[in-house]
Amino acid sequence: MSKSYINLLDLASGNFPTMEGRRRRMPRVNTAPGNLSDIEDDQARSVSSDQPSSLSSDRVIIVANQLPLKAKRREDNTGWNFSWNEDSLLLQLKDGLPDDMEVLYIGSLRVHVDPIDQEDVSQILLDEFKCVPTFLPPDIMKKFYDGFCKKHLWPLFHYMMPFSAEQGGRFDRSLWEAYISANKLFFQRVVELINPDEDYIWIHDYHLMVLPTFLRRRFSRVRMGFFLHSPFPSSEIYRTLPVREEILKALLNSDIIGFHTFDYARHFLNCCSRMLGLVYQSKRGYLGLEYYGRTIRIKIMAVGVHMGWIQSMMKIADEDCTMRELTQKFKGKTMFLGVDDMDIFKGINLKLLAMEQMLKQHPNWQGKAVLVQILNPARGKGIDLEEVREEIQENSQRINEEFGKPGYKPIIIIDRPVSISERVSYYNMAECVVVTAVRDGMNLIPYEYVVCRQGISGSKSCSNFDAPKESMLVVSEFIGCSPSLSGAIRVNPWNVEATAEAMNVAISMDNSERQLQHEKHYQYISTHDVAYWSRSFLQDMQRSCADHFKRRCWGIGFGFGFRVVALDPNFRKLSIDTIVTAYRGATTRAILLDYDGTVMPQHSIDKSPSQKVIAIMNMLCADPKNTVFIVTGRGTESLSKWFSPCQGLGIAAEHGYFLRWSQDEDWEICMQGLGFGWMKIAEPVMKLYTEATDGSSIEIKESAMVWQYRDADSGFGSSQAKEMLDHLESVLANEPVAVKRGQFIVDVKPQSWCDCLQAFINETVEYKGMDGVSKGLVAEKIFTSMAANGKHADFVLCIGDDRSDEDMFEIFGHAKLKDILSPNPAIFACTVGQKPSKATYYLDDTTEVITMLESLAEAFDTLPPSEGGYESDP
Repeated sequence: MSKSYINLLDLASGNFPTMEGRRRRMPRVNTAPGNLSDIEDDQARSVSSDQPSSLSSDRVIIVANQLPLKAKRREDNTGWNFSWNEDSLLLQLKDGLPDDMEVLYIGSLRVHVDPIDQEDVSQILLDEFKCVPTFLPPDIMKKFYDGFCKKHLWPLFHYMMPFSAEQGGRFDRSLWEAYISANKLFFQRVVELINPDEDYIWIHDYHLMVLPTFLRRRFSRVRMGFFLHSPFPSSEIYRTLPVREEILKALLNSDIIGFHTFDYARHFLNCCSRMLGLVYQSKRGYLGLEYYGRTIRIKIMAVGVHMGWIQSMMKIADEDCTMRELTQKFKGKTMFLGVDDMDIFKGINLKLLAMEQMLKQHPNWQGKAVLVQILNPARGKGIDLEEVREEIQENSQRINEEFGKPGYKPIIIIDRPVSISERVSYYNMAECVVVTAVRDGMNLIPYEYVVCRQGISGSKSCSNFDAPKESMLVVSEFIGCSPSLSGAIRVNPWNVEATAEAMNVAISMDNSERQLQHEKHYQYISTHDVAYWSRSFLQDMQRSCADHFKRRCWGIGFGFGFRVVALDPNFRKLSIDTIVTAYRGATTRAILLDYDGTVMPQHSIDKSPSQKVIAIMNMLCADPKNTVFIVTGRGTESLSKWFSPCQGLGIAAEHGYFLRWSQDEDWEICMQGLGFGWMKIAEPVMKLYTEATDGSSIEIKESAMVWQYRDADSGFGSSQAKEMLDHLESVLANEPVAVKRGQFIVDVKPQSWCDCLQAFINETVEYKGMDGVSKGLVAEKIFTSMAANGKHADFVLCIGDDRSDEDMFEIFGHAKLKDILSPNPAIFACTVGQKPSKATYYLDDTTEVITMLESLAEAFDTLPPSEGGYESDP
C-alpha cells in the first residue's frame, strides 16, 4: 500500500481502512506510461512524474459519483443491460463541448456488480458507452455515501448542525476514512485513463472533494476543474467540520472551482480567508485566489436545463394524450404545482401550511385552488425521512378535511414514481409552480416548468402544448436558481403567511403581466441552457490552465496539506556552493539583509538578534571588501540597541528614512526640512478605528504611522482597513503623504521621499510607482554611494521575505544600475520561502538564511576573534 495513501489516512485518524475485493487488471485504455504500481512509489508523487503520453488529442474525463447510465439485470440472470440515463446532467452537458472532443466518464453504478463480473462489465461499458465504472466495496460504499456524504456533508452544506445524534450524529472518523478510500478508488480509475498532457479532468460535486489532491500529487500540471452542485455554507457553519482545512486545501488543488451562485462562492472564499489566510481578487471580470503561485479561478454560473430533452418529453406527453386526462380531472380548478424530492430540506410541509393559510386568508379560492405535490423518491438514506413523510400525510389529511368537499381536495399528494411525460403534463397544466425549499443547491424545477409552458409547435389536437401560455413562480430565496429568476415572487419559506400571500398574488395577477414575466424567464432559460453552462466552464478551465507548462512546479507538503508551488522558470533555490564561489571571487561586495522573517523568525516572541546572528554580522563586516546593511522597517532605537556590538554594520531604519553607515557615524535623516503636521490629522482617525476594531493597534514611528489588524477578526479587520484607507486619503488629500494598504496594515508615510532621496544622491532619473519610503531606493543609494567612493560592487546579495523587499529585488532590472555596479556583477536577489517573487532565488526559511550567511562569513580567510562567545556549529 502506498506511503502517500498512508499519509492521507494518518491525517484522518491513523487507522488504515480495509479495502476488500481482488485486484483487477486495467482496461485496455491506459494512455500514461507505467502501471498502477508506479503511482504507489514515493517518486511518483513528485512533479517529475509528469510524462508525455501516447495520445495528442484533447479530451475531457468527467468524474462523478455515479455514471449517467441505467443498469438492469437480465431476466435470465446471465448479465446486465445498460442504457443512457437521458435525465442525467452529466450526459446532457456533452452538448456544450466541442464536437471533436472525446468525453469519458468515470463513476460508480447504481447497482451492485459481483466481483467476478466486474472486469467484463468494465470492458462493455468502455467499448459501448466510453464509461469506466468505479466499483466500491459494499462496506466502503455504505460508509462513504450513506455515511459521510449523507450524514455529514449533505446536512452541513444545507445548514443543519449535528447538535444531537438524531440530527446527523457526531463526527465519525471511520466515515471520513471511508470517504478518503472511495476517493482513492476513483483516483486509481482516472490514472488508468489519463493522458496528463492533453486531458481535462472535470470533477463533480461534494462526493469527490478530496480527489483533486490525489490527482495533483500524481500529476502536478494536470488540467482539472471542480464544480459543486450543492450549496456551500457560511464560514460559521463550515468551520464546525473537523476536517474543514483538509477539504479546503484539497479543493484548492483544482485549477477552477465552480459554484451556482455568488453567495456559495462568497462563503467558500470567506472560509479560505478565515482558515487559510488567503485573499481573493477580482481580475478582469473573474475572481481569483492566489495559492502558492497558482491562480485558482472561481467560476460563478448556474447550470441550465437541456432544451432539446424537455421538448422531446413534451412530444411524448403530447402523443400519449396525458394532458387530456389532466385537463378533464382538474377542469375549473386553478393548479399550484410542487415537485420535490423526499428530503428534509425541500420545505414541503411549509408549502402545505402556506396553502392552508391562503385558503383561510382568501376564502374565494376555496373549492377552486388545488395544490398538487409530487414526491420524488429520496436519493439516499437521508435524515428523518419517515418523520417528514408522516408529517406531510398528516397535514394534507387535516387540510383536506377542513377545506375539502365532494369532488374537491385542496391538497393532492402523489407519492409514487412519476414518469417524465406525466410530470411534463403537470407542468403544462399548472398555473403556478411553488418551491419552498429551505436550502437547495440549484433546483431546476422552475426552469423545466417555464419551458413546458412555452409549448411546442405542431402538437396534436388532444393536448394543450401547441401555444405558449403565461407562467408564474413562487420560489424560495434560499435556492440556487432564485437570483436568475428576476420575475419570480421570492419568499422566505419560513414565513408561512408571506408565502400564502405570494401564492394568492401569483394566481390573481393580470394575464398580461404574467405573460411578460413568462417571456422574460423563457428568454433567459432558453439561452442559458446546460450546453451554455458546460461550454463556459470548459472555456474558463482552458484559460486557467493556459500557463501550466510555462512555470516550474514543486510539490510540497504531506497528506491533504500537499500543494503545488508554481513559480517562474528562472526562480530557483540558492545554492550555498554557488554563492560561496562567487563570494570568494569578488573584490567589492554589497550585502543587504531584511530583519524580520529573514535573519529573525517571523513568529519569534523575542525579536532581538541571537548571539549567533551578531557574531555572523561581525564576521561579515570585518572583511574590508564587504558593505553590509540591515534594511528594515523597524525604528532606530531598537536597532541601535540590538546591533550595538556590530561596529561596522550599516543600518537603514524605517525602510530607509533613517540611514547609518556604521556605529561611529550619525543617523542621516532625509526630509529634515519637511514638517510632520499630518500626523496630528492621521492619529485621531487611526485611534477611532482602533477603538472600534478589537485586536488592532497603532505604531507611531518618527517618519510614519502604521495601523495593524493582524490580531483582529480577518473579515472585519479587512473591511475596517478599506474604510480607513478611504477616510485617510480624504482627510490627507492636501498633505505630502502616501496612504497604502499592505498585509494586515494601513500605513501613512511621506510622499516626497522619492524626490528627497533623488536630490540626496544627485540623480535626476524619474521614478514612478514608488510612493513613500522604498527599500529599492535605499538600495540604490547604497550602491551609488559605494560607486562614488570607487567601489563598484561586483557581488550583490539582497535577502528579504515580504512585499517591501520586492522593491529591492525589482531595481536589478533597471538599466541605471549598469553605471553603478561593476560591468558583470554576480547578483543574488533572494526571497525567503517558495512563493511568487521578483527575486531569482529563494531559501526556505530563516534557518537556511543563517546557514548561508555563516558559510559566507567562514569564506573570509582571516577571522577576527568571536564576540559573544559564538562558535561555528560543527
